[in-house]
Amino acid sequence: MIATWQQDPTTTITLQWIGEKEQDGLSRNLWYRKSRTKTWHEVAHTARRFPHTDLWQFRAELTGLDPDSLYRIRVGLDSPQESVRTMPAKATNEITFISGGDSGTGSAARRTNEVAANQSPRFVILGGDLAYENGSSAKTFLKFIDQYSADLRDERGHLIPLVACIGNHETVGFYDKTRQDAPFFYAMFDGLYPDTGYATLDFGDYLSLVLTDSGHTSPIDGDQTEWLEKVLKEREEMPNVFVVNHVPMYPCVRNADDRLHAAMRKHWSPLLERYNVDAALEHHDHAFKRTHRMKDGLINDRGVLYLGDGSWGKIRSPEGPDKRPFLAKSTESYHLSLHRLEGKDRFHLALSDHGKVVDAVHTQKMARPRRS
Repeated sequence: MIATWQQDPTTTITLQWIGEKEQDGLSRNLWYRKSRTKTWHEVAHTARRFPHTDLWQFRAELTGLDPDSLYRIRVGLDSPQESVRTMPAKATNEITFISGGDSGTGSAARRTNEVAANQSPRFVILGGDLAYENGSSAKTFLKFIDQYSADLRDERGHLIPLVACIGNHETVGFYDKTRQDAPFFYAMFDGLYPDTGYATLDFGDYLSLVLTDSGHTSPIDGDQTEWLEKVLKEREEMPNVFVVNHVPMYPCVRNADDRLHAAMRKHWSPLLERYNVDAALEHHDHAFKRTHRMKDGLINDRGVLYLGDGSWGKIRSPEGPDKRPFLAKSTESYHLSLHRLEGKDRFHLALSDHGKVVDAVHTQKMARPRRS
């Protein structure tokens, strides 16, 4: 079983599981109860074939839940219990979450999974290239889902929800493709992405994730750029706003002037700067990087921080600040980023696949610039 979200994580949770027979879901309904209560509630769920397999995919969305609460889950009243937590209604206490990308199913990814679980985050963001199935191997994608479900549990065994955005290895052909070219990603996550490859996820009134499609099944310019400006403007008063993209605007390995990087900096970076985004969480290059704050393509204390670059389970050797002045730091390391929100303070800690601290940075929300 895997936990995801389609709506506000303070009051909802979406649960999905795979079965060999349709009857695995339809004759064994999903039940849930709030911890420390006795009454079980039955919830309706859907069943459909998982793409390119004879398996069945089941999904149930629980709504109207109490914030910051633990819920017990069963598929059939005689099955073992799972458990999952809703997010707090207010950010009155410390909130931690993890981001990363470019995972796969190898030994390094499993080590990073373990480090992530040991932090007991409230959720994990994976910014693309989850399984490396290239839109064609259901077996590879489902292996990733099985590993995530097994590995990503907090210190008490609760499921850690997964938020994902699309990367090039989710599609057949990488770029400029259709939703049909990313069958497994959209089968699992189309609740959050019903029509496009981009979406927002708002956590009450304290955190917004703006999840983008960096040219895989949705063009960067045009509709997506217009959408990005609209949703960032609407969230300008939100205390914490993070943009998540697979392809980085400021890469540490690939040529920064390649088509996609340049297009994203042209169309998206000015919007992140204008609407005071706290950080962009980037991936794709398979190394660790942290930029200086960037504005108008230059280092500027009032600019945007870019963190990445996607080495959960894949690795390359990056260039350093001597060759790419926008970089504050880069290194060849498997890593995840642990984000801690404490009132006005944000702490971003990069940890290697062995739990070693790779980098740490503290930020605060900047005052909004005056506009003429």
